[in-house]
Amino acid sequence: MLGSTLLLALREIRRHILRSILTTLGIIIGVAAVVTMVTLGNGVTASVQNEISSLGASNFIVFPVRTDRGTIRPFDEADVRAVEQQIAGVTIAAGNASANATAFYNGQDWDTRVEGVNNAFLRAQSIDIVDGRPFSNDEELAGKNVCLLGIKVRAAIFPPGTSPAGARMRLGDVSCTVIGEIEERGRGGGGADDDNAVYMPLKTVQRRFKGSDKLDYFVLKYDEGYAPAVIQASLVDLLRERRLLQADAPNDFNVIDTAQVNQALGAATGALTAMVAVIASISLLVGGIGIMNIMLVSVTERTREIGIRLAIGALAREVQLQFLTEAVVLCALGGLAGIALGFGASIGIASLIDVPFVFDPMINIVSFVFASGMGIVFGYYPARRASQLDPIDALRHE
Repeated sequence: MLGSTLLLALREIRRHILRSILTTLGIIIGVAAVVTMVTLGNGVTASVQNEISSLGASNFIVFPVRTDRGTIRPFDEADVRAVEQQIAGVTIAAGNASANATAFYNGQDWDTRVEGVNNAFLRAQSIDIVDGRPFSNDEELAGKNVCLLGIKVRAAIFPPGTSPAGARMRLGDVSCTVIGEIEERGRGGGGADDDNAVYMPLKTVQRRFKGSDKLDYFVLKYDEGYAPAVIQASLVDLLRERRLLQADAPNDFNVIDTAQVNQALGAATGALTAMVAVIASISLLVGGIGIMNIMLVSVTERTREIGIRLAIGALAREVQLQFLTEAVVLCALGGLAGIALGFGASIGIASLIDVPFVFDPMINIVSFVFASGMGIVFGYYPARRASQLDPIDALRHE
């Protein structure tokens, strides 16, 4: 019986194919909107988490900030060593000094940023070298002219398909030997594009580009077995003591906990995704109302057919099941079309806004089940009305 009822439902939908498409348009748009918004939200969340992970896990990043007097007091290597030696739980502390420069090689030039770092900084920030080697101890201590390239710099000035390792290039007026290339990174600790950067030993950048031994910022990596809040409190106390700040004076530096930033941004993007999905699902309700409306019209159009079926022995529940099945099939087909539309839209928009496409099977299943369930909710009243028609009155209907 259920099979024949399903065949009848499909036949009626095919007889009025244009009307069926227009009827399910609300369901299609609603499902597509929910699938697209949730998929893009997952992609944005993944993108944000990737950006934050590029800062390194279990890290603090410490920046000097402008005081009320309008001055900035930079850190130096002594501050970094004090943090590493005097705060329990700190495993790595390393500074950074950067400057803008133009990279030249083989007649090509590219505006970039020179980052003065050491191997400890690379480990703290989880920066991997994909082609070449890290700095040697002699290169770090003596401030040799060697460098590691970000992928954008390498792509801009070196021929495609060639390894830059061993090549001599120029950064402004400074010549350096390329010893490797770093992995694709995105944004880094200073908020700039790490892929458009050239890494050199810290002392080299301080001497040849900055003319000072001061640091722009430093990072510290801590043991996850220690409480981050305790380490942060100890860090603030130590830096205030070293910078001779009075008890009532505000900090002239900021401390950023990458783990907290990751959690906060993940929660914010998740809440935003849920809110947008709820708003998008309103169109599903509109689509459900459209289903109810067209099913009431269908009951009116087929009153004589219903009367004939009841007169020759069809049970009321069989008539109700037929119309209910039609509503559910309409919604299910609309749900499938909406999922397909949302899948395509998600891929296109994710590529357009440069976020990863993160397929979520659960939201697709839930959207389909919810759309099909709406056929039961909004198709029940028309189906019930059809089953309660009086056979004699229905046969008299013109």
